[in-house]
Amino acid sequence: MKAGALLIGLSFAMASSGESRDEQEHACRGDAFHFCAHAIPNKEKIAACMKEHYDELSPPCKALFDPPTKDDPKS
Repeated sequence: MKAGALLIGLSFAMASSGESRDEQEHACRGDAFHFCAHAIPNKEKIAACMKEHYDELSPPCKALFDPPTKDDPKS
């Protein structure tokens, strides 16, 4: 059940890209469980958590997110 919720959350959390949902999920599954397991299944919390950990994400996952802006408090 958590894995299914993760898929849904990640598909909404990521910046729009040409990647398929399967590619997105594959790229970020480990990072999401490592950094954001507490946020699953809440898609908004997953998105916020992944953005908070942007600098720590694996390169394939990081490529799917917009980088933080100067206005972001964590950047």
